[in-house]
Amino acid sequence: MEILFLVLLLLAFTANFTMLSLYYLHMFQLNSYKPREQLKWLKSNFLAAVVGRNLGVILTIPLLLFCGVVGQGISIVLLAVSAVLNRPKKAKKPLVYTNRVKRMLITLGILLAILITTAAILGQSRVNGLLLPLAQLCSSLLVLLANLINRPIELSINNWYINDAKKMIREMPELKVVGITGSYGKTSVKFFLNKLLSAKYDVLMTPESFNTTLGVVKTIRSSLKATHEIFICEMGAKSIGDIKEICDIVRPHYGIITSIGPQHLESFKSIDNVIKTKFELADAVPQNGTVFLNYDNGYIRQQKLSKKTVTYGIEQDGSDYRAYNIKVSSKGSSFQMAVDGIEYTFQTRLIGAHNVLNIAGAIAAAHTLGVPMEDLIRQVKILESVPHRLQLIKGSKALIIDDAYNSNPSGAKAALDTLSAFDGFKILVTPGMIELGEKQDEYNRTFGMQAAAVCDYVVLVGERQTKSIHNGLIDTGYDPNRIIVAPNLQGALQSVENIKTGGLQKIVLLENDLPDNY
Repeated sequence: MEILFLVLLLLAFTANFTMLSLYYLHMFQLNSYKPREQLKWLKSNFLAAVVGRNLGVILTIPLLLFCGVVGQGISIVLLAVSAVLNRPKKAKKPLVYTNRVKRMLITLGILLAILITTAAILGQSRVNGLLLPLAQLCSSLLVLLANLINRPIELSINNWYINDAKKMIREMPELKVVGITGSYGKTSVKFFLNKLLSAKYDVLMTPESFNTTLGVVKTIRSSLKATHEIFICEMGAKSIGDIKEICDIVRPHYGIITSIGPQHLESFKSIDNVIKTKFELADAVPQNGTVFLNYDNGYIRQQKLSKKTVTYGIEQDGSDYRAYNIKVSSKGSSFQMAVDGIEYTFQTRLIGAHNVLNIAGAIAAAHTLGVPMEDLIRQVKILESVPHRLQLIKGSKALIIDDAYNSNPSGAKAALDTLSAFDGFKILVTPGMIELGEKQDEYNRTFGMQAAAVCDYVVLVGERQTKSIHNGLIDTGYDPNRIIVAPNLQGALQSVENIKTGGLQKIVLLENDLPDNY
């Protein structure tokens, strides 16, 4: 009986340890495999992510130490229940079982085997009563230990992939590489530019949000073909040097800087570091290349470059490619642009002045790369919304403006401006903005004040995260009865469905959607 209980205890321990490890590994993946970010996340979510998930394990400690076989039996049940409760749940972005994740799981398996072997040797001693629970309590740190153990292997593998991608780029000297970066707008400009350039060229772009070094490398190694004439490479960054690292691989001849703003300030620490990092793209463009700059952005406008620049915008008269006479409605947008003394009129199904600005950037780059304006007019007309970026979705009970991919102060204000152009009962659904450093509360409070001037109802997702928006709404005298706080997105959408509008059509703006680690 004693042996049986020990075997069952070890099995229950293994099951719960596995579920906990998968959870912490998922969070580690969402935190970009950065130990510092993972530790910061563990600290911020200690009660829910560590204590809450290990409550059953904590209860087993006195049972295993002082209650003998009965304690073991109860512990087996507690661990089994914990394993069920800790199993992976449906996530917005589930754990992706990449080769790196598989290698970490193998390392965790070896660590687990060492723990089980040690526990089996110790048997019924009191040390064993502490060893298993403490190992589970430390499972979040064991994930970081597995990462540390694997680090030399990962660096070696990554360097091989990077060097292989560099070789592929070098072997295509005629390939034109267009780098795109910015605090926001880079993905939209990438999609638009891909469509515009496709009128004349065979184009490859980095898919979705593959904007990290390894994401770019994966795109090159899996998708770049000898027939491609242009490679559009989106470049994301959270730290100084991130853009340079990508540029060293792809060697861009053209660069587009879409914006600079207070995004990822938690990692960048200052706006000056953001500027320095984004302009690593401009530094990488050769003297005979071209840098395209959003001239509406004050931070960008202040920078002086010694190489050729082409500017675009919707506000600054001095821009080389300026969209003006902008008309925005629920049916789309139209604008005009004068190039080489000739005025052109563009129409698009996309909504919002923010989209017009991004289209202007794509037009500037595509025309400079040789696509005639007449072709660009046709291509702009058939542009489609980029998923989750001011994407218009017609539902059976509401018209939804999906701007849920991410959010920043400029983008949030632009989304509200777009919402204001619609006729109907306007509802904002948002969890607020994140990664804005010390100014996060200030920016979210301002967002609340801006929303008060536009929205008939505001539905906040998560009480803790949205306090600043709530305060901003109340500061303007907004009716508190028109503010709903929901625990999650599902609850928020249910609240929207229950709102009475007096017969008016609901226009719902989904602004931002936090990842699973928030």
